[in-house]
Amino acid sequence: MIRVVMPRRRALAVVGGALATPYLASGIARAADDWPNKPVRYINLFPAGGATDVLSRVVCQQLSELTGQQFIVENKGGSGGNVGADAIAKSTPDGYTLGLMSIASHAISPTLYSKLPFDAEKDFTPISMLWQVPNIFVVRPDIPAKSVPELVALVKASPGKYTFASGGAGTSPHICGEMLKQYAGLNMVHVPYRGGAPALQDLLAGQVDMEFDNIPGPLPQYKAGKLRGLAVTSLERSPVAPELPPMNDFYPGFQITSWGGLCGPAGLPPVVVAKASALAKKALASDVLKTAFLAQGATPLWLSPADAAAFRLADEKKLAPVIIASGAKVN
Repeated sequence: MIRVVMPRRRALAVVGGALATPYLASGIARAADDWPNKPVRYINLFPAGGATDVLSRVVCQQLSELTGQQFIVENKGGSGGNVGADAIAKSTPDGYTLGLMSIASHAISPTLYSKLPFDAEKDFTPISMLWQVPNIFVVRPDIPAKSVPELVALVKASPGKYTFASGGAGTSPHICGEMLKQYAGLNMVHVPYRGGAPALQDLLAGQVDMEFDNIPGPLPQYKAGKLRGLAVTSLERSPVAPELPPMNDFYPGFQITSWGGLCGPAGLPPVVVAKASALAKKALASDVLKTAFLAQGATPLWLSPADAAAFRLADEKKLAPVIIASGAKVN
């Protein structure tokens, strides 16, 4: 028999590491009792200036006022929200790094990407849903189409000529564009960006032809006449743009509502989950937040942690066949 002798210093390090893990966990659990007692980092999965940034800052402002601690938004965009989601998943589960759970990263990416650095179900702790918001379909004002049927006819007449932008592969605006291609039989080129804000900038600059985006992003430019709106992706008309018809009017079944939720890494202490969920519920019920959300075309949506997890999973299952049929899957 071969006997392996481990150096004493290394042996002590191994034993120390093994003992540290339960002590670390118990320390986090004890610290959770008075959460939050210092600033909380909130990771937004997309760059500053986009719809999720605007809505996240409204939520974090309310959470800050309710707790007396700063909830600081950190924008970590890239890969359709996956870069920021991975940062949340790999953070310390002590309640001081939370962030956005989005339709892009947590319901679309699991089907769209063959490989992800995280598991959307196992690597996160859902806390609450926060909002729902429809997408708006906008085109450059020099595009000679004033309705969805006219736009479809225009694109069909010149296959491969027209481009549609999105805030990144795997975002709900990207999937909306793929759905339009699928429903109408169109040949358009997808141009992904690192968030809705840079996509909007290039649309305004005439670098791309059209885009779907969460309605808060393009809304001011649409209202100012710098973009032409054609439709929204909710089943009903939006109160902030009631003149625009739903895509469902032209293609029955065409409906995607973007959503955002609050989550942390897996293993978040139950007391933090309960406290954060209650805080989110209180924040979403405030008149200040409701007014701010309404101005952005968003609807507050509170769900319990268990219901938020079920909501995410249901949307993943609903969107999977659409993503696969669109041919947008990334290897």
